[in-house]
Amino acid sequence: MTLPEPQPPEAGQLLPSGMPHVAPVPPSLPNHPASLSTPAPAEAVRTPVFARVALLVYILLITYASWYPFSGWRISGLSPLAFVTARLPYYWTGFDLIINLVGYIPLGVLTVFAVYPRLRGWSAMLLAIIAGILLSTLMEAVQTYLPSRVSSNLDLITNSAGTCIGALFAPALTRYFMEDSRFLQLRTRWFTHEASRGLLVLALWPLAQLYPQAYLFGHGQLLPLLSDWLASALSMPVDLGALLRHDADLSVEQYWLSEAIISAAGLSGALLTLSCVLRRRAPRGLLLVLLTVAVLATKSLGSALLYGPDDAFGWLTPGAQGGLLLGLLMLCGLIFAPRVAQRRVAVLMLSICLVTLNAAPANPYFIATMQGWTQGRFLNFNGASQFLSLLWPYLALWFLLHRTHSSTQH
Repeated sequence: MTLPEPQPPEAGQLLPSGMPHVAPVPPSLPNHPASLSTPAPAEAVRTPVFARVALLVYILLITYASWYPFSGWRISGLSPLAFVTARLPYYWTGFDLIINLVGYIPLGVLTVFAVYPRLRGWSAMLLAIIAGILLSTLMEAVQTYLPSRVSSNLDLITNSAGTCIGALFAPALTRYFMEDSRFLQLRTRWFTHEASRGLLVLALWPLAQLYPQAYLFGHGQLLPLLSDWLASALSMPVDLGALLRHDADLSVEQYWLSEAIISAAGLSGALLTLSCVLRRRAPRGLLLVLLTVAVLATKSLGSALLYGPDDAFGWLTPGAQGGLLLGLLMLCGLIFAPRVAQRRVAVLMLSICLVTLNAAPANPYFIATMQGWTQGRFLNFNGASQFLSLLWPYLALWFLLHRTHSSTQH
């Protein structure tokens, strides 16, 4: 008769000695999959969301700059790719070559960053170069149907060269921006987890200052543009801004007050957008001051390039001065407020800025100033800067009202 083998006691069961039984821990095998260490989430390769969103925005900027002013479309009878085999243009300037070359360098860099870590090294560089050449070919081909633009194989060559330069230098920059670099350490230490979209929007804010504006920080003025489109389509005068105001005639003091409100709301809304993505350990005051200085410096540089060095600070009107002072005072009272309160006030300030800007009538003083502005060789650059000026506040509101961003702050 065979007796059944005794079963080992279960974990926690009392032994005859009165001590609980503890299940033995099997020794870890060196080649067992469970014994292999898995990387912690903090050590895992970060998804380059920032680079991919930045690449998309940059492609939109290139498209706007290449096809501006989007009017007068016509079919000339030429093949859209006829410029590829045409002779090189006789007339060109060094400024055009530099702009076309430098303008596509960020495209090559951002493309390599966007495909990281799935593609690295030569495969990422080759993809970036091919993508840049195809994008430049598309931009030049569509210009065949625009009377104000000229398709040029020289532009295609310089754009492709810029993409190649950016793609070749991008792998060397990867370890500074995409891997476990000091840049990412500062990003983790100073900014919240959901700050990538906000940082991209804030990085575009200084560039939006390059387009001439009737009011300081007066971005997003869509109603006059929509009114012109409707007036052209309906063959009758249309003023959508009149729906938001009762009196179209403003005095000089009222124009100054309007600019003060727009400047104060625009400044405080943008700086509060930065503040609400900062961690407590971040040097909050220093970062806010640096962003303000960068914006005002870019504004002065744009005025100097478009109007002349003597008019570099022509934007600093009495209304703009009052708006800067009022915006900084409001910011001082909210800089240490809870993050959710800063986000809500930023939305409110940007909304006030948009409503006031679109409701205000055309500034006759600004119209007189624009008569001295000759676009000339800044046509491409002007199109991109105008696109940023119109779009920026709506991008900021999109970020502030984004579900992921707002839910984490609650």
